[in-house]
Amino acid sequence: MGHVTRWLAGSILVAGCTAAGLGQAPGQSKADENKPHAPMTKQEAKELFRSVDQILNFVSADTKLPIKHSVKRKLISRDEVTKYLKKKFDEDESTRRMQRSELVLKKFGLLDRDFHLRPFLLSLLTEQIAGFYDNKTKTVNLLDWIEPNEQKPVLAHELTHALQDQKVDLTKWSDVSLQGVSHNVQDDNRHIQVDEADTAREAVAEGQAMATFIDYTLRPSGKTLADAPPEMMARLKGLVADTSGSPVLARAPLLLQESLLFPYTDGLNFEHAVLLKGGKDAAFAGVLANPPSSSFEILHPEQYIAHTPVPVLRMPDIHPLLGNGWEPYDLGVMGELDVRILVELFGGREIADGLAPEWHGGIYYAAQRKDASAADKETTGSIGLLYYSQWKNPDSASSFMRIYANQLPRKYSALTRRQKDEAGADEQVYSTNEGDVLLSISGSTVFVSEGFDLALARKLRDSIRDEQPTGPVRLAQTGHEPSLSLARLLGAYGMVKPALLERYTSEGTRGSGPAAR
Repeated sequence: MGHVTRWLAGSILVAGCTAAGLGQAPGQSKADENKPHAPMTKQEAKELFRSVDQILNFVSADTKLPIKHSVKRKLISRDEVTKYLKKKFDEDESTRRMQRSELVLKKFGLLDRDFHLRPFLLSLLTEQIAGFYDNKTKTVNLLDWIEPNEQKPVLAHELTHALQDQKVDLTKWSDVSLQGVSHNVQDDNRHIQVDEADTAREAVAEGQAMATFIDYTLRPSGKTLADAPPEMMARLKGLVADTSGSPVLARAPLLLQESLLFPYTDGLNFEHAVLLKGGKDAAFAGVLANPPSSSFEILHPEQYIAHTPVPVLRMPDIHPLLGNGWEPYDLGVMGELDVRILVELFGGREIADGLAPEWHGGIYYAAQRKDASAADKETTGSIGLLYYSQWKNPDSASSFMRIYANQLPRKYSALTRRQKDEAGADEQVYSTNEGDVLLSISGSTVFVSEGFDLALARKLRDSIRDEQPTGPVRLAQTGHEPSLSLARLLGAYGMVKPALLERYTSEGTRGSGPAAR
């Protein structure tokens, strides 16, 4: 479900790095952190504009990405930023894709049925916005309500994006997924092959920018990210995961929190691993030239470094089976990140940490009833969903099926198990207010059907199982996890600043910590 997390990716910075470690600067209270600043003076703006070229030179030296031309800069007000975000939100293609995916997320149980995604994300954006580099206008936008010294570390992050853009053209490089709804088996499998690619590239872009931010912040100490011990990396990830200072983000569903933070926490960890193994050329220009293709590689950078094949399953031609009663709605990869979020939501963090690494591939397909009324098409009752997952061993498959079955009462009213209709111990059959549900296990694979009638569900299960190869795992070409499109979407809107990342210190000056895109 990569398109979902991609959609959510805002621009946040890890904060709290000092020469001595992490934390709040002396003498700075929580009230000071949240105190609004007066608009920047002309002299302050002049100083900030002058610093752009200086920081750009630092970023180039730190990343070994060349400066091909200067970067345009613009000072904007809070109202201008808000107007920009709302306009982009309404016009962006990723928004339209995400609105379709919302029903799929609810069908999976990743969002509550009564949750309204659009107004929530608008609230999150307006709360968190802090500035951005616009790769379409090639302009770094500076904020007139944040003091210049507080924006300089953020500029290091932003200008990393500018140099990435000069190197690979971020607009083209970061969007390689296919547009539109697939209507035949060939397009189905092309979508699956590239489904997570945008997600992985977003994590690369943000991971590199965070690495540069940290190096800029640590420069008085003479240290860099490459010097960071494992405990410091763990603490950085902990800071990013702290939502206590962001009221909107703190009340967000787990899916949105994890999706938003993934490119920054795991992207940074990925870049750190490549940096230690191959140096700066490999970690920056090298990864831009040969980016990872999935959340699996981001979560396991050692697998990317070793060129381990990414598990990719195939979709059979189910269009004839669906017949004239259903129309294609959505499909994609259920990657390791999606599984981690789903299992944590339904089974807790400890179980998720143990089970998610046992994932070995997953795909889903959603169709919508053609005879559903316009009103019904806005509900999960109009959606039929199939999900096929592959695991590294039968025990993990069994654990996942048990967790998935246990969360069905949270999604459906009038849930009734129909044991008399079950063909054997490997099936669970249910009636719900939204149609039949079939859960089926075979060896290390689990099949889920929700909304399709039982006879059709069994045909779909048999078709998808028969389609899977028995040889070596196929390699993803470049792949759409639902959770991941969310990250990608917010990434297109510029910088957001979860308060969890507000605690950074630069040259002894305590900042309000705007997060960067």
